[in-house]
Amino acid sequence: MSEGAGAGFLNTFSQTKVGSDTIFSWWARYQEAVGSGHDAVNGTIGALLENNGELAINHVVDKVVRESPPIEISAYAPLKGLPAFLDLAITLALGDVREELESIGMNVTSTASPGGSGALYLAAANFADRGDKVLLRDRHWGPYDGFLAGCDLGIATYPLLPSKDVEGSFLDLDSLQKELAKLCNSQSKVMSWLNDPAHNPTGLSLTEQDRYNFLKCFIESSLANQEVSHTLLVDAAYHLYAGQPHGWADTICQLLHDGISWPDNLLVTFAISLSKSHTIYGLRTGALVTIHPDEQVIDRITTVMGVTGRQTWSATSRLAQYAVSQIHSDEELANNWDEERERLQNLLEERRELFIQECDKLGVPINPTHDGFFAWLDCEDSVSIANECAKNHVYLVPLDGGVRIGLCAIPTDKIARVAQALSQALS
Repeated sequence: MSEGAGAGFLNTFSQTKVGSDTIFSWWARYQEAVGSGHDAVNGTIGALLENNGELAINHVVDKVVRESPPIEISAYAPLKGLPAFLDLAITLALGDVREELESIGMNVTSTASPGGSGALYLAAANFADRGDKVLLRDRHWGPYDGFLAGCDLGIATYPLLPSKDVEGSFLDLDSLQKELAKLCNSQSKVMSWLNDPAHNPTGLSLTEQDRYNFLKCFIESSLANQEVSHTLLVDAAYHLYAGQPHGWADTICQLLHDGISWPDNLLVTFAISLSKSHTIYGLRTGALVTIHPDEQVIDRITTVMGVTGRQTWSATSRLAQYAVSQIHSDEELANNWDEERERLQNLLEERRELFIQECDKLGVPINPTHDGFFAWLDCEDSVSIANECAKNHVYLVPLDGGVRIGLCAIPTDKIARVAQALSQALS
């Protein structure tokens, strides 16, 4: 069927939607290899697998979901979300410093969404004017492009890593400041999306000093451009598998304790996902958590997000909201959930450390990688590299600017083989 088919029915934007998802097409190649009897390695999907290849499932969450009352399975949730879940989402975003932030005058709201993707849509639909550009790192999760384009938003970028070596830093602060200034000169609203910690697709996490410098940069820009609203969205999809899961809340506290006044035109919001942290990918549950010192701002955002959800997906699935709220309100269940989450985090850390060691041995120049599900090889011809790896039946994902290595899916005993395949592909 030609791409022109259906043009009479589809609007102009819809006609730009072509092709298939890169990640799923390479996963299909892996499945074909297995179906043909090959000993293939799956480094394609963004879901955490056990070493035997089965989906890793937190048994505590699974048990509570299955034992939920029928009414919690079948009934609608409130449009903005179950109250207990909305409260929990704030704690998942801010961690132990939530109480301190609230005590020093920060107000917080949350809205339930269908996964972290739903939270991203809420932000894209409401925090930028149509035609604006949203500021991203040049290496970012590909579907960001689609979420933003669907809301008639463009993209401005700055480099993932500093162009010159700054010891202990993974933030190109100079480029961030320059791009932010450009946007402030041309837009009345500026929004930036930052997937941190445990960045997809690299596994990079900013340092404590990087976070401080990043947020201070936004504060300084807000103060210098008081007619421009600034929104920083922290995409926290993988944060509970990171060494500093609530580092951004800590950084906000630190800045406030350093005597820095919070600008009225600066908003920080978190896209929260339960998919990875609670291993319930298919139940599509997340939240957008927003923090600001002005209670009236927070109240208005609460209303707008609820209306947006109603007009888009109606209400978010009730079951996961109920089950996860039950877990975190019960000390024993919460401790058992956290023990299992920690086991899975240790599994990821073991794979990452081994992968870094093997790449060092073979001279494979992977990017800095610290937390979460992925590692990354920066390269110009990513499809060529992925195809060479596939000759050895190692299946990875070629994206713009590099190859994503799904450590989350690769059995620990196959990690060395992935490093070897990359080494051969590069040579």
